[in-house]
Amino acid sequence: QVQLVESGGGLVQAGGSLRLSCVASGRTFSNYAMGWFRQAPGKEREFVVFISWSGGVTYYADSVKGRFTISRDNAKNTVYLQMNSLKPADTAVYYCAARTLSAYSTLASEYDYWGQGTQVTVSS
Repeated sequence: QVQLVESGGGLVQAGGSLRLSCVASGRTFSNYAMGWFRQAPGKEREFVVFISWSGGVTYYADSVKGRFTISRDNAKNTVYLQMNSLKPADTAVYYCAARTLSAYSTLASEYDYWGQGTQVTVSS
């Protein structure tokens, strides 16, 4: 089992920045690829970004490419999501997720462990 706890969400004006963190506990963090997803009210959970276990491979949704940056520190069991140039459309609950398999995936169903989420609200 892996437990994931997100933090860093909040209220920010459009154009602002936030950095989300996701701390893992339980099994060896570096064994897992990680992803961030988000879910806005009334919408399905959507893929935001993927990072491989080593941090060497990343994939971003087109909607956040160039604005968001994912990174991980395996020594601290933490994955980060730096979000810049935020837009009202980025408003959602953000979830980090761990994937046992190393291959890239955008599908929420292919991630094995989930955090409880952190709310990000971007005002116009």
